[in-house]
Amino acid sequence: MNNPLQKIYENNIAWAEKIKTQRPDFFSDLSKQQSPEYLWIGCSDSRVVAEQLVGLQPGELFVHRNIANVVVPTDLNCLSVIQFAVEVLKVKHIIVCGHYGCGGVKASMEGIEHGLIDNWLCHIKSVHQKNEDELLCIADKTERLDRLCELNVIEQVRNICHTTVVQRAWRNNKELSVHGCIYTLETGILKDLNMRFSEIDHTNDIYQLKQAKKNIYQPNLKVMKSDYEGR
Repeated sequence: MNNPLQKIYENNIAWAEKIKTQRPDFFSDLSKQQSPEYLWIGCSDSRVVAEQLVGLQPGELFVHRNIANVVVPTDLNCLSVIQFAVEVLKVKHIIVCGHYGCGGVKASMEGIEHGLIDNWLCHIKSVHQKNEDELLCIADKTERLDRLCELNVIEQVRNICHTTVVQRAWRNNKELSVHGCIYTLETGILKDLNMRFSEIDHTNDIYQLKQAKKNIYQPNLKVMKSDYEGR
């Protein structure tokens, strides 16, 4: 019986052998630790491969992906990634990267039921509603979609800044910046959306958690890190 994944396994062997030929110690060094400076939160689209488009190697970029690069305050998966990246890996930059023509953003603009995903897309619909006056002034549908893709990135950058993890890092004077950019599939080029937040005062007053109850949160970072590395 043919293995439908045989080509993947063969490609993996060829790739590993190529890397070992070029850099004999690459995998042994990589297995010892990871120390990325960046957390990348991007779309699940298979055409947007984070490490490749920014020219970084394995271990240099911590990556989280979901449909339409959305950051939701109740998404424990994404929040756990952010916490681990900030408090254990000590990343200095969090990057939200969207892409023009995003299928998830496009689906959010359609009056069609797509199934379970519609519940997720409600977060993007909220971005549309918040920026409705601007978006409805754009007659061209493609341009309107692309602008919503940009606005969605901007909103998710703000959402990251509002998380308790990032607020706590800033409150403790940690070096941490949150950025937003967007990718053009047709050219392979990233566009800086000029969204950069690096301190608690950059956020709206209502979201600022400038004080914390004593001992409300004292993570055991040593246990967290050793547990992760032991897997």
